[in-house]
Amino acid sequence: MTNSVAPKKTPAKAAIASWVGTTLEYYDFAVYGTAAALVLNVLFFPPELPEGIKVLLSMATFAIGFVVRPLGALILGPLGDRFGRKFVMMITLFGIGACTFLIGCLPTYDQVGILAPILLIVIRIIQGLSVSGEQASAITMTLEHAPERRRAFATSFVTSGSASGGLLATAVFIPFAALPQERLLAWAWRIPFWLSAVVVVVAYVIRRTLEEPPAFLETQAIKVQLSPLKQATRFHWATIIRIAACAMVAGISYLFAAFSVSFATVGYGLDKPTILWVPVCASFLAILYTPLAGMLADRIGRKTVFIIGAVGAGLSTAPYLWAITQGDWPLIFVLGILCNGLFYSTANAAWPAFFAEMFPGRVRVSGLAAGTQIGFAIAGAIGPVASTALAGADLKGWVGPAALAIGLMVVATVSALTAKETRGYTLDEIDELQQSEQEKEAVTASILLPKAV
Repeated sequence: MTNSVAPKKTPAKAAIASWVGTTLEYYDFAVYGTAAALVLNVLFFPPELPEGIKVLLSMATFAIGFVVRPLGALILGPLGDRFGRKFVMMITLFGIGACTFLIGCLPTYDQVGILAPILLIVIRIIQGLSVSGEQASAITMTLEHAPERRRAFATSFVTSGSASGGLLATAVFIPFAALPQERLLAWAWRIPFWLSAVVVVVAYVIRRTLEEPPAFLETQAIKVQLSPLKQATRFHWATIIRIAACAMVAGISYLFAAFSVSFATVGYGLDKPTILWVPVCASFLAILYTPLAGMLADRIGRKTVFIIGAVGAGLSTAPYLWAITQGDWPLIFVLGILCNGLFYSTANAAWPAFFAEMFPGRVRVSGLAAGTQIGFAIAGAIGPVASTALAGADLKGWVGPAALAIGLMVVATVSALTAKETRGYTLDEIDELQQSEQEKEAVTASILLPKAV
């Protein structure tokens, strides 16, 4: 007689494994965003171009990694629902890490001419495709391992990894940014990209022993012909659109992390190492605060906490950008930390559970990946690129970028108001709540029955 051991939830291990993967993803994001603002504009584009145009082109290469994310979500999301959350988490881990490392190896425009930005764009496309399945799989893994009353708290560790990655990347960049310009441009800018290999090794060691959540294994025990992607797009298209609109709030963070650095250093000549300490301090607060905001979402609701954060982040962007134009360092630090470290982190803590619980378990990764990556793609393109264009060729205008942040806030907030609050439901009850009778009938009709012997 064979003894079978029932699968168990491992919430702590799932949260840590997801956190370290998101740390890598946002290490890439922050390293690239910082480099795009400080060095890539100089190294990868013709020197005769105006400074503002080079910054705009540099931000465009940053944005293109987001533009391709919806395509990656259509590939990796269904894989996460069909073959496992861990399966996709391992694929994306190595995809993101390898691309970040390779960017540090690229030749510059002086060395190979137009081939340099072409290679940069190709790697950013591959990287964007890899990233698109990471968070959806990590969030779903953590959500399905979490205790029922602490799902928002558990999943907040996924997005707390974004603060950890941002802190790590910016902190790594500070000593190199303080070097003489010729050393920074000659070799020092490459080292932060190469250091991503360390994060990949740590993440692999943690993730390789992680087990699939029991809820996923139970779902897999029933063979269904209806594919997760087809089910998600057929029955949950409105939810995917809602999440995409809510996820556009991320554009405020991208504006803060990428655009505001070039706005301060190129537009107003502020000290590079000092301005980099603003996102460092904001990220440090976010690491400590995000789990607390996740606990708050478990107590008063995901939707309420998300809206508070989105509104606060949007409204505080304007005075932050204005403070940069005044060169008022105390005000820059206070408002920057308030905008990104407090308010944006509030929304960032709530959205993993808020968005993931809009779908039943069988299509959770597919739907979550599609919705978030469409929203992030729009936000990633609009945030740094549109704000740079609105700032003008001399990068001195702050009103246009501030209005853009408020516009993103309005879109996200209005969309969030149309969603159901799921705080008081178990995951089994959410499976019932988020499926129409028509969807249940379609799934039941596509179940593959065992062949008669």
